[in-house]
Amino acid sequence: MTIKIFVTGGTFDKEYNELEGKLYFKETHLPEMIDLARCILKIDIRTLMMIDSLDMTDDDRNVILEECQNTKEDRILITHGTDTMVETARVLGHSIKDKTIVLTGAMIPYKFGSSDGLFNLGSSLAFVQTLPPGVYISMNGKYFHWDNVKKNKQTGMFEEIE
Repeated sequence: MTIKIFVTGGTFDKEYNELEGKLYFKETHLPEMIDLARCILKIDIRTLMMIDSLDMTDDDRNVILEECQNTKEDRILITHGTDTMVETARVLGHSIKDKTIVLTGAMIPYKFGSSDGLFNLGSSLAFVQTLPPGVYISMNGKYFHWDNVKKNKQTGMFEEIE
């Protein structure tokens, strides 16, 4: 089984420009993270975009949808910004029923050293291998069905709606 990973950006892959005091995108950290975790899974990584999810458009979501529909792999992990992850999961959940898709992200950039990204990546890789077909969000060691999750803006945590 090969797991397809689609990279879309988000805090997961941001870096800090010390001169300007701003976060920015350079390249994905996924290969480094996979190596650091000593992961032996068969993984194929493809960067679709490197954007903040607040800047993600319907066209961007359609690109993600088309890539998920067209890839031969039926186990897909998507790294995504947390602010609009639920919206993207909703687009995928309405359209794709025969693949297991897990979206994950981070609240703190991986390059900061104190990021939750590596843990979320590991948890999501386990979930994408074991969950039945459907679309899920995985954060902080827990998974959520795409149609029963929200991001709590006060706590920064994802939680079930009901």
